[in-house]
Amino acid sequence: MCGLINTIDINAISRYFLSVISLLSLTTIGWSDSHRSSLPPVQPKVDLVGDWYPSVWGKADQRGAANRLTPQKVLEAGQLIRTGLVYQLGRLYEAGMPVYGTRHFSLRIPRTSGPLGENQLTWHEEIVSGELGQVGTQFDALSHISIGNLCYNGLKQDDIITPEGFTKLGVEQVGPIVTRGVLIDVVAYKQVEQLPDRYEITADDLKGALGQQKTEIRPGDVVVIHTGWGKHWMVDNDRYTETEPGIGLSAGQYLVEKEIVMVAADNWGIEVVPNPDESLAFPVHQLFLAKHGIYNLENIITADLAKDKVYQFGFIFTPLRLKGATGSPGNPIAIR
Repeated sequence: MCGLINTIDINAISRYFLSVISLLSLTTIGWSDSHRSSLPPVQPKVDLVGDWYPSVWGKADQRGAANRLTPQKVLEAGQLIRTGLVYQLGRLYEAGMPVYGTRHFSLRIPRTSGPLGENQLTWHEEIVSGELGQVGTQFDALSHISIGNLCYNGLKQDDIITPEGFTKLGVEQVGPIVTRGVLIDVVAYKQVEQLPDRYEITADDLKGALGQQKTEIRPGDVVVIHTGWGKHWMVDNDRYTETEPGIGLSAGQYLVEKEIVMVAADNWGIEVVPNPDESLAFPVHQLFLAKHGIYNLENIITADLAKDKVYQFGFIFTPLRLKGATGSPGNPIAIR
């Protein structure tokens, strides 16, 4: 019997159990979605619905503010590179990192494969499990958020979502993001080490910080906001995810009017949580993603840029081309 067990392909067993787990996960997800859809709908506030579609880029558009990424913006970003210094803005993906709600992340290395041939070739690979596009440093695609049943450009969620992914507005529609980046150091402007819990960054805060830095926002930019909240990452994860300082609706509307491409921040949700209006849940997400096609990039590292007072830079981020996905992991960089 021992000899028989030794001849079993351990990798095959591992892959079998993983496939079973995947099927169970899909079954659970299907029940959960069905359960949620049976709940009575909440009537949205009129000011959050309004007349916000079709998109200014046409009723067939799926890229939103990524349409503002032009060859001219790439050249503009290149002109800001003077020292060649690269800032890594992405967090380390690891077990135990703070995640929102019940999301999870795990990485496992199965038993070594091989050896093959007289040269005894062996190889290694990993199995990653989790909400890959919505953990760690995470990029929100336009399919991530809706207003009721309506996604960006008025597309009905029920018409474009499948268990295998979104048929429209998937992250594969975005493309590489290479443009001018602008840091807004609200921490320095408020003369604190970090913004307080639940602090709402207002439009006046953004304007004041930009004035103090002598920096301006231009169409097609990526705006990076330094709140200081990132200091709690992997230090006090419970505090990091319980609440957060972030932009409110007035600041969000100000950034919309600046015709930017994306907002990035050193917190987990870009916006203030909880919202000062307790009846609202993540309204800035809806304002950006659903109404205006502006992307979010959460859980990034901003402290180094703030320390060196790097207020404008070349910004590069390329979302993974995950067909139908609602987001993407990645490692954004700033180059000065």
